[in-house]
Amino acid sequence: MEILWLLFSIGLLVAIVGPYIRRKRGGIRLAAPGSPDAADPENYGFARQEQLDIRVPGPDQDLMDALGNVQRSGTWQAASGLLAGTPKEGERRWQRVQAFGGAAALELVQQPGAGAQWLKAWRLEAEKDAGGAQVHAELLVQQAWRHSGGVGSDDHRIILEEAREACRKAALLAPGDPVPYITELAIARGLAYPEAEFDALWAKVIDRAPDHMGAHIAALHYWGEKWHGSREKADAFSHAAAARAPRGSLLAALPLFALYENLPDVVLVGSFWQSAVVTRAVEGALYAVHTARQDDPMLAHVRHLLLSFLVSMERWAEAMEQVRHVDGYVGALPWSATPDPAAAYAVHRALAVAGYEANGGSPATLPR
Repeated sequence: MEILWLLFSIGLLVAIVGPYIRRKRGGIRLAAPGSPDAADPENYGFARQEQLDIRVPGPDQDLMDALGNVQRSGTWQAASGLLAGTPKEGERRWQRVQAFGGAAALELVQQPGAGAQWLKAWRLEAEKDAGGAQVHAELLVQQAWRHSGGVGSDDHRIILEEAREACRKAALLAPGDPVPYITELAIARGLAYPEAEFDALWAKVIDRAPDHMGAHIAALHYWGEKWHGSREKADAFSHAAAARAPRGSLLAALPLFALYENLPDVVLVGSFWQSAVVTRAVEGALYAVHTARQDDPMLAHVRHLLLSFLVSMERWAEAMEQVRHVDGYVGALPWSATPDPAAAYAVHRALAVAGYEANGGSPATLPR
């Protein structure tokens, strides 16, 4: 635990000095604050760290409007209407359910006993509304993982048991909707479902949404060696999904998520980032990004993870390309797995800018 806090402290230090990184062809070194040679992300029109939105991976104005409405008014109808108009088979519905559930969970932390009144009213006044049932299940999952006593605690287990029952009630309200089953994937990981039980749950997901990228990422956590599988099982799961993915599907990027899932807490060998396994996973993800629909809701998730890897690989121009597309939003891996997502993203962005400029790049040469 001490080494993790040390690394986080170092990360915050880099976040503070990041804007003062000096460009020098062939290398990167620190410059004095205010130096005309300092690399500054704001020169590219990027958002300031305090302006970064940690709730979502990319823009979704309809979601922001509905979320703002329910939080200002304390009523649930805007959220219900948005979910009712969001196709159940796609990625966006699951993302919106997550966002509403996460917002409710945060309100309850900030205002114990008084927060998320809109969700309470939603469940009381529209018990048969499938969207409200799904958001309630997601709220419980996020409470268990983020705001309970931690994995293995009684509170964590009790809340996940309640969430499992909420998922099953939500599934009954919308039999063809994959979202309740995707939400249950996180419960399966926390309650350590046996493999046979997990496989049965996964079959329900892919029967309804066989190419759902978010579902595959959620299932991948279960198969990782940090949870109930192994490096080999996670690799097999991700490569099988990538191999059967149709052209234009982001599932071709799943091996990169498997690699991230099984990364050691600390990588001490610099050559790791130039290894064949990392290069193959990154190239697969880049292929997926280049061939995917540009309005695919999961595209931002892939770009965020690519940014992290490309910075570590010192592939600065490609890293800047990811920043150009995702800047302003940090609600995605790997940032969402850190104590301060905005700071973690800002560190990588500052390094990408510095590396880009150290190799001759500038705001004028970055494509718009």
